[in-house]
Parts: sequence; structure tokens; C-alpha cells
Amino acid sequence: MTGPRRAETIDDVLEALREVVDDSLAAGSRVGYFAALYRQVTVAVARGIDEGVFDDGERMSRLDAAFANRYFEALDAWRSGGRPSRSWRTAFRATDEERPVLVQHLALGVNAHINLDLPVVCARMCPGDAIMGLRRDFDLINGILTVALGDLQTRLAVLSPLLGALDVVLGRLDEEIVGFNVRKARSEAWDAAVLLARQEPEAQEATEKMLDRYASGLARVVLAPPFPLPAALDLVRATERAGVQETLRALDG
Repeated sequence: MTGPRRAETIDDVLEALREVVDDSLAAGSRVGYFAALYRQVTVAVARGIDEGVFDDGERMSRLDAAFANRYFEALDAWRSGGRPSRSWRTAFRATDEERPVLVQHLALGVNAHINLDLPVVCARMCPGDAIMGLRRDFDLINGILTVALGDLQTRLAVLSPLLGALDVVLGRLDEEIVGFNVRKARSEAWDAAVLLARQEPEAQEATEKMLDRYASGLARVVLAPPFPLPAALDLVRATERAGVQETLRALDG
């Protein structure tokens, strides 16, 4: 595995995520689960930039790179024995455990990246009132995510058969079973970004710590949801037969 990565453009992000997934395949590491999902979403965002979907495609490329660098820095800190943020520590620590089901691993990564990294990066790129000029492009990502997560649902139905079957009956069980909703998280991330963008540096530091504590608390709920959901997770776990590498290949599709 190579040393710290530093992306400047969305193409750099795709290359670096490819490396994380390939390293994880070689090592049989669950770290690659979130990276594979992240790469699929980034491919869709890059396509949107190329097609002129966003008001400022060049800014979105830089924002995507800065956003991804938060993940790469956290991952490199974890691998080197450092201390990434609390929420990322929880996500990475879980990859060494067999008990969490696939959707829990994915939700842990998404939680840390959206609830902590996203507002921090948006506020730093567009400080002060400039943050409001980012709103439309920020919201356009929601449509891209809807399509990408719809594709994920199809893959989950294969990799986690009971989860897929129950999802048809109950409707987006993955969100309910781990208490995490991506749209709600992005809405909260936007509010946090506006707050951060208008704060002085000292207040920003305090707010970032608060966001990490919040994301860390959500991560604990993802890993240990309230009764009776643990029983449902036991059933889901029993149907997840694919090994780590097989799962990675399917997610990387």
C-alpha cells in the first residue's frame, strides 16, 4: 500500500479510490466496501460534470477532491497507527470485525463522510456568504445519489438476500435498520456548512468537534441499533454468504 494520497481533481479521486479498492481486494479487507461505493458515486458525479449538469463544474471537481482528501487522510492515519476523527475510527475499527452486516459497514463510512467531512469542506471552500452560491450544485448531487443508491439496492439484494427481500416488503429497510438516512444527513450537512462558513476560526474548530461527536454517536447507533432490530440483523447476517473479496467485486461492479 502506498503512502498518503492528495487529490487535486475528481479524476485524481477516482484513481486513488481505485487503489484503495484494489489494495482491499488483495488484502481481503472490508475497508474496500465503502471505497467501492464511494467510487461508484464519484463516477456518477464526474459524469455529471462532463455533461454540464452543474453551474460550476470546475468548482465541483475541486470540491470533490477536497472532500475525498478528508477520507484519504483519515484512512492513511488509521493505517499508520494515527488517530483520525472519532467517527472514522469507529468505521475503520468495524472493518476488522465480522459481526457488522454489509449495510452497517456502508452506513458507517457514509455517516462519517457526510455528517463530518462534507460540511467542513464546503465551508472551507466557500467561506462567508459565498456558501450560498454553492447551494444549487450541492442539491443537484441529491439526484445523482438517488440513482447511485438505487443501483446499490440492486447489489445489496444479491449480496444480502434477506435484506433485499425484506426491503421489497417494508421499503428501504436498510435505512430503518441502521437508523441512517442519506437525504436527511445531507440536509443537516448543508445547515452545518452554512454555520461553519460564517464562523470565526476558533468557533469553527469547536463546531467541527461537535459534528464529529454527533457523527460518532450515530455510528454507535448504526452498530448497536435499539431492540428489536438486533434480531433482524442476526437474520440478515445469516444470509450474507459472500466472502470479503466476492462482496468487493460485486460492489465495485
